[in-house]
Amino acid sequence: MLDAFLALAEWQNLLFLAIGTGLGIVVGAIPGLTASMLIALTLPLTFHMDPVSAVTLLIGEYVGGISGGLITAILLRMPGTPASIVTTFDGYPMAQNGFAERALALGIMASVVGGIISWGFLAGMSPALARFALQFGPWEYFTLVLMALVMLAVLSQGSMVKGLMAAALGMAFALPGIDSSIGQARLTFGSSAMLSGFGLLPVLIGAFAISQILRDAATPQESGRMDMPKSKLPIYRSDLGYAPKLLRGSVIGTWIGLLPGIGANIAALVSYSTEKQLSKEPEKFGTGHEPGVVAAESANNASIGGALIPLITMGIPGSVTEAILIGALTIHNLQPGPLLFQNAPEIAYGIIAAYLVANVLMLMLMWGAVRYIARIVQLPRSGLMAVILVFCVTGSYAVNSSFSDVWVMIGFGLVGLGLEYCRVPLGPFVIGFVLSPIAEEQLRASLMMSDGNLAEILTRPYALLFLALALITVIWPYIAARLGARARAKQAEEPS
Repeated sequence: MLDAFLALAEWQNLLFLAIGTGLGIVVGAIPGLTASMLIALTLPLTFHMDPVSAVTLLIGEYVGGISGGLITAILLRMPGTPASIVTTFDGYPMAQNGFAERALALGIMASVVGGIISWGFLAGMSPALARFALQFGPWEYFTLVLMALVMLAVLSQGSMVKGLMAAALGMAFALPGIDSSIGQARLTFGSSAMLSGFGLLPVLIGAFAISQILRDAATPQESGRMDMPKSKLPIYRSDLGYAPKLLRGSVIGTWIGLLPGIGANIAALVSYSTEKQLSKEPEKFGTGHEPGVVAAESANNASIGGALIPLITMGIPGSVTEAILIGALTIHNLQPGPLLFQNAPEIAYGIIAAYLVANVLMLMLMWGAVRYIARIVQLPRSGLMAVILVFCVTGSYAVNSSFSDVWVMIGFGLVGLGLEYCRVPLGPFVIGFVLSPIAEEQLRASLMMSDGNLAEILTRPYALLFLALALITVIWPYIAARLGARARAKQAEEPS
């Protein structure tokens, strides 16, 4: 490990890491562009690079891409990456209330702390945690996703029924395309463009960015600018009290990231929901509550460290980004997995070292510019939305080089606008869309393995644990309300 840090201290490796982190922050902040897209575009540039330099560049892009998404999520309610969806719940209301700098500072602080804590797990517990994750089968993955879906009811502002309806609608839109189990087309209505279903990126951009642009176009501001009252200092001494929340979110993010195919957006969702369940003021979540930003950002950044554990110890990619990283290693004749530590320890430990230093560089780059970044909301709103619209169209088209994705983006922009008009939350809708394919795939695999016997789930202790947590999530608000009513009644009966 020490040798890896010494190699990283060489000026060319440090320069590539800084360039990668800076590019990642910029790309991650632009709705429609993602870290995986940036890594895929720069991968050919690494063909003739030194393997260590190539790895540091790509790891920097990964960390910066996930972190940069919080900028537009907080300032414009347009998450730059799917991992920042949950950040919009409280970050954007904070910016609307004049605390844009404060929200950005909290998000950056939580991102860095989450990254450093997950680095500790990555450096010290990679083999043990990877072996534990191998005990998970399809039943465990299905119940974990089911638990996350149930938590949507807790995340929903206002009516729980509307939150579940939004999640169900998102799951319905995830159905068209090719059925992965039998290879047959479903709900395509004879259209060849529908064979691949609705892409996540066009849906995400449409539901959040396009709907926001349409709403702004319908209700133009007289001044043409967004007011941002001067906020207080970005970080207070009292923020040390957030330490338990940061630790909790980081551990949850690391654990969720460790599970292949789950992702940073689910890590943020589980962390946010857990924090809301434990809070003494759950009604404040979604209205600009600081712990909501802390929970979401600490978890989604920590998930990167967790996702790197199965990547370097077992060669299992947890997402598209990790799959591209495996391709980068293969290009340099390196096979990720247990033998990587034996055959190329400088690469294995170089990845671990680069992840830590990238988080430090991300802090320096974003913290130094936080006050200037916050001024984005003071730009002319019409011009800003026009530029964002160009990026949205470009990002949607660039994924598959298909203009049909642009129409999907526009269509889901109208869907998002309609949902908000009916006061139906967008978060559960998008997260339901993301989780539905995972849940279906794991449930089908479970039923195939058990010959359709649902009772086999009773023999899986971790699956039962996730089901129990889902049940507690549903009934806890009612229990808390009853306990609160009893406490208030008892207090009223006491003589004054």
